Amino acid sequence: MKVIVVGAGILGASVARSLAATGADVQLLDRWGPGTGATATTFSWVNSNRKIQPGYFRLNVAGMAEHAKLAEELNGPRSYFRSGSVHCADARNEPWLVDNVELLRARDYPARWVGRAEAARIAGEIRIPDSTTAIAHFPGEGYVLPDRLLRNLLDDARRRGAEISTGEVVAVDETPGGSAVTLATGEVRAADRIVLATGRWTDELAARSGLDIPMMTEIEQGSPIIGLLGYATVPEAGLRCVVHTPSLNLRPAAHGKTVVQALDLNAEVDPARPPSTDGEIGRAIARRFADLLPAPPPEIELRVAIRSMPADGYTIAGFTSAHSRVYALVTHSGITLAPLLGRLAAAEITDDETSDLLRTFRPTRFAGLPRSELVVNRPTRLGEQ
Repeated sequence: MKVIVVGAGILGASVARSLAATGADVQLLDRWGPGTGATATTFSWVNSNRKIQPGYFRLNVAGMAEHAKLAEELNGPRSYFRSGSVHCADARNEPWLVDNVELLRARDYPARWVGRAEAARIAGEIRIPDSTTAIAHFPGEGYVLPDRLLRNLLDDARRRGAEISTGEVVAVDETPGGSAVTLATGEVRAADRIVLATGRWTDELAARSGLDIPMMTEIEQGSPIIGLLGYATVPEAGLRCVVHTPSLNLRPAAHGKTVVQALDLNAEVDPARPPSTDGEIGRAIARRFADLLPAPPPEIELRVAIRSMPADGYTIAGFTSAHSRVYALVTHSGITLAPLLGRLAAAEITDDETSDLLRTFRPTRFAGLPRSELVVNRPTRLGEQ
C-alpha cells in the first residue's frame, strides 16, 4: 500500500513512522520542512490533567502510556521524561484545583496534595510563590523535548523506508482507483491512501479539496489561537519537572534551558508583530520568571505559534467519509497524543482496524452541523491542554 502523509509535524512524523513499520510505501511531504509549524513552539506537557470530557480523557491517558512504550523503541537522544508535574494555586485558583484533583482521583488518575517543602524538592531550585495556598502533585505526567522526538521519529521512519521531502500540497483528490495530491508545481502524485496531518492549515487544504474539516478560526475567537512561549538558559534553576503557577508555567528543556508560558498574555499577542524581549510582554514574562528564580534570569527568547485547534476543541482522527481514502488527523494535544494517534491511525489505514478510542473523534461528526453548534461543548481551559 502506498500512503502519502501531508504535514511533517509531530503527528505527521508519528503516523509516517507507524505506517512504515507496517511495511507501507510512505511518502511524507511538508511545505517548508519537518517541524516548522506548531511543533516548533509547544509547551510539550504530556498529560490528561484538564481533559474533562470522558472520551478525550481516556484518549490522553492512553497517549501518556504510549510515550513510555515508544521511548523503548526509538533510538537517538532521550526525548520523553516522566517527571511528574507540580501545580500551585492561589486563593482565586484553589477551588478549581480542588475540584480537578477530586475529579481526577475519581478516575484513578494519580494526584496528591503536597506541602511547600516537598513541592520545592520535587520541582527543583525554584521559589514557590508566596501567594500559594494549595499545591497538587501529579506524578504520572511528564514532558517531551519536541525537536528530539521529531528527529527520532523521522530517523526511524527513514530507516523503515519512508521517503521524506519538501513540497507544497495544494489539493487532495479521490480517484477511481485510489487518491492523489497535487503539488504547487503542478505535479500530481497518486497513492492508495492520503493522510492530512497539516495542523492549523487543515481546513484550508480540505476546503480546496471539497472536504469539510472545521477548525477554530480567528473570527470565532476574536483573535488567532496563539501559543506564546519563552526560552531562557538558566542552569541554576535546576528545574526537574513541569511546574504550574498562577502567573507562569515552566518546563525543563535541553542544555540548561527552561521553557516558560504565560497563558493570560496570549490574547495580547499580534502574530503579525511578534513580541520582542524588551517589549511590554517580554518584560512582563521576565518579571514573573525572576520571582520564581534564585537569581535574575537572562534574556528570554520569545516564540509565537498559531495552535492546531479543531472547531469543537477535540481530536479529529478518521476517514473523511464512509468510503473515503483520505484520513484526517489533527488535534490540539499533539505532543501527548502523537505516538498513540500515529499507531492507531496506521492500523486503521492499513488493516481496516477500528479503534474504540477514536470512535467519537471522526471528522464525520461535523456533517450537517452549523458552525454555531460546534462551539457549545468545547473543553474548558483550552490553552493549557
